[in-house]
Amino acid sequence: MIMVTNEIAPAAPGRYAAINGLSMYYEIHGTGRPLVLLHGALTTIEGSFQRMLPTLAANRQVIAVEQQAHGRTADIDRPLTYEGMGKDTAELLRQIGVKEADIFGYSMGAAIALEITVRHPELVHKLVLVSPSYTREGAYPEMYEGEENLKPEDLAGTPFAEEYARTAPNPDDWPGLIEKVKQLDREFQGWTPGEIRSIRAPTLVIIGDSDVVRPEHAVEFFRLLGGGVPGDLVGLPRSRLAVLPGTTHITLIDRTDWLLSMIGEFLDAPVPEGGGV
Repeated sequence: MIMVTNEIAPAAPGRYAAINGLSMYYEIHGTGRPLVLLHGALTTIEGSFQRMLPTLAANRQVIAVEQQAHGRTADIDRPLTYEGMGKDTAELLRQIGVKEADIFGYSMGAAIALEITVRHPELVHKLVLVSPSYTREGAYPEMYEGEENLKPEDLAGTPFAEEYARTAPNPDDWPGLIEKVKQLDREFQGWTPGEIRSIRAPTLVIIGDSDVVRPEHAVEFFRLLGGGVPGDLVGLPRSRLAVLPGTTHITLIDRTDWLLSMIGEFLDAPVPEGGGV
């Protein structure tokens, strides 16, 4: 049984790297096989991973990154794109000497993790995608419709706004970040089924049963990754699918006990020989 702590991770010295015009913030916790944490949109390392980070870092080297315009990484004059954030993260890993890592991305971070895996497969050992969509159609259209009407004042007093005010080098840039995230989602095209099939890294896909990601999309995603086979007959596939009951997109990342039990066992398990990609 995994022992879970809800304590905040001890403050690690934050570090900055010069990456493609950014002063990119990252933290390193623990030692062992590298695990890269990629946060969701409008949030930070703490906002996405605070409750899980101490347990994850108990036997791994956790590298937690804050993307362009998020948290302690100041914005620059370019749009937010998955291609750009994927390049930034891949370059950071190269600069700090990480040749291969497990990657755990949540929401926007899951899409960045996918981009890295498709474009830089040599960097990725195993992949954990929490609330991922590989096409625009993978999410409910109501999500995009609601986001188009989102205004900064709608998030006043929320953890998103409070984290940004506390961590951002330029707190007045908050409205600009919201607009850039809206543009990111508006222009999102995703990846082709062929690109998803090309992924060889064992992948764990996790969604909530009331997520913004449609459950049928998660199943389709899982099948493209080699899942959806009779494991008793052909062996377990390399990839896995979990649907957490009574769970929304926002509450998913706080299902700490469930997530840690699944993610830890997946990352530690040997790669199955049968059935999968």
